[in-house]
Amino acid sequence: MEKIVSLCKRRGFVFPGSEIYGGLQGFYDFGPLGVEMKNNLKQLWWNWMTREHEDIVGIDGAIITNPKVWEASGHLKSFVDPLVECKKCHHRFKADDISAECPDCGGEITEPKMFNILVPTQLGVVEGEKQNAYLRGEACQTIYLDYKNVLDTTRLKIPFGICQIGKAFRNEVTPGNFLLRQREFEQWDLQWFCHPKEMEKWFEYWKNERMAWYKSIFANPENLGFYKHEKLAHYAKKAFDIEYTASPAVKEMEGIHWRGDWDLSRHAEFSGQDLSYVDLETGEKFIPNIVETSGGVDRTFLFLLLDAYCEEKDRVVLKLYPKIAPYKVAVFPLLANKPELAKLARSIYDNLKINFMTAWDDRGNIGKRYYAQDEIGTPFCVTVDFESLEDKKVTIRERDSMKQERIAIDELAEYIKKQLE
Repeated sequence: MEKIVSLCKRRGFVFPGSEIYGGLQGFYDFGPLGVEMKNNLKQLWWNWMTREHEDIVGIDGAIITNPKVWEASGHLKSFVDPLVECKKCHHRFKADDISAECPDCGGEITEPKMFNILVPTQLGVVEGEKQNAYLRGEACQTIYLDYKNVLDTTRLKIPFGICQIGKAFRNEVTPGNFLLRQREFEQWDLQWFCHPKEMEKWFEYWKNERMAWYKSIFANPENLGFYKHEKLAHYAKKAFDIEYTASPAVKEMEGIHWRGDWDLSRHAEFSGQDLSYVDLETGEKFIPNIVETSGGVDRTFLFLLLDAYCEEKDRVVLKLYPKIAPYKVAVFPLLANKPELAKLARSIYDNLKINFMTAWDDRGNIGKRYYAQDEIGTPFCVTVDFESLEDKKVTIRERDSMKQERIAIDELAEYIKKQLE
């Protein structure tokens, strides 16, 4: 993990939040390479959900909702962690994370007290008239709130899904392990609405579909597995996690939850609105049941880096799935001080960046430039040499195998496109 944290800071994937002020525990900023990789990852997920499934649509819900939402959802009562405090140094910890004594000073710890991890805020401008609210503790609740609006504005019918990518906030007692436990993080959720009698079928379907998707983007899919929960959250009737089993700490990447009719029934009760569904063919009226797939974008980001990181004899390489890599190709003139090489290389760069995120590097020897791109996961490097001026071909090098071949300049973009498909 230490090597990944160092790589992320040094190469511009992830920075500590507010670092010039000493940072703030549990908050991170994504740098130039990190934001590209994260956006690639989110776009891959979004396309899979909304383009490969005609019965799934997306929304983008508000981060702050009416506070009654969290009462109805059960979070005000059940979204809690056991908190303990050292009687000697007064450091506080999540009770699940420590044994009988303080890990910092060896002092005696208090009995656990329950601590709600929703993040409160206030709205309004006049003191004494401000409204209490919460930053959402999970992103999925806005999907339940908009479920009827989606039905009314689309031609969807049960079974169907609503997906969303968005921020969530939790006042974690002990944030840590880099991106694995943050106070601000991003989730991707699918809520699948179906008939109660079909819950078992759809639960198994989405459980297997989501695992297959994750295996398609990891360099070592054998490091993925399922974990069955015996202790269930207040909303769940059955729950599995998709885990990255090689993680040194937290392993959960996505939860597959059988939520039943808990959410819609509770919101119907607390809002006074009818959230039932009427089957127009049979006339049956029922509260849809929900299968949820809820994953951590930031955790998946980190697990992909851990999984792709490889130390070889002379280099460090990130063997990232090419569609996720921040840059798809890098272009090098063999010598930066030769105007004719730089001019041709720049024209190739300008052409490639129309369709691909493309890096430019003209500093140092070619070997060091290759290794610098290997370390950030760039699948292909293109070198423009003196032969290129004559034969109109360039050398293209593949990241993992380091195999090189000559490709005609006018065929280069199509070649890279095919390799990335």
